[in-house]
Parts: sequence; C-alpha cells; structure tokens
Amino acid sequence: MAAAALHLELVFSRPETTLSVTRGAARLLVDMGYAPLLEVCLPNGRRADVMALGPKGDIVICEVKSGIDDYRVDRKWQEYGPFCDAFYFAVAPEFPEGVLPGEPGLIVADGFGGAVVRDAPSTPLAPARRKALTLAFARLGALRAMRE
Repeated sequence: MAAAALHLELVFSRPETTLSVTRGAARLLVDMGYAPLLEVCLPNGRRADVMALGPKGDIVICEVKSGIDDYRVDRKWQEYGPFCDAFYFAVAPEFPEGVLPGEPGLIVADGFGGAVVRDAPSTPLAPARRKALTLAFARLGALRAMRE
C-alpha cells in the first residue's frame, strides 16, 4: 500500500473524551490539594461529574463537557452553584474557545492532567449547607472505599 493512499484520522468518541477530561480534571484537583469524587449526586437530584473537597473545607464542582453539542443541550450546570464554593467547566484541549460562558471557571484537561485556564469566582456556602455537604461527601467516599 502506498504511503499516499494511507490516511489516518484521530477521532475521539464522546465517552472517551469525557473519561479523559474527567480523569485529567480530577488529577489536577489532587495536585491542587483537593480530594475529588466522581459522579456525586447532589441534594437537588443533579449529578456532579467531579466534586472535590479542599484542605480548608471548600467545595469545588467541575462539569465535564465532551464537546459543543454536550454543552448546548445540557443547561443543568447552573443548578450546581448552590452546592459548591467554586464551579468549573472542564473541557478537552481541542474544545473551541469562546463557546462557554465567561463566568464559571475553566479547566482544560486530558487523561494525564489539566490546567486552570480561568479561576472560578468564589461564592462561599452557608455554614449549615457546607456541614451537610461535607458529611455527605465523607460518607460517600467511605462507602465507595468499602466497595473496592
């Protein structure tokens, strides 16, 4: 087969992209001193892709977007704010700039790690909500550890 006839195209499926970005965002959060859990159900029935507890008790949520279509059809991200101190979108390096709103933080990640491109605004939780979320987070982490 002639080299000119050989054409390779790298195409990432959405599940592979989602897994890669999720893994990279979680690794970044660990590097930043956070303890992340994946796919955490929130009291409002929504599910956070990544939720992390910081060394000072602060809570971060990352919503992973695998592509433009994923972002455009999924508007539930605005319902995460009441359950975290900081909210980030996490996207792959090839995600087009300028599609996401400017207010949330932005993490660009791949399967090996990530970088904070834009810091998330801090909106501190009320103490009672922080305590309830922290206890629920700790219990979830402990129960997941027991399954392994």
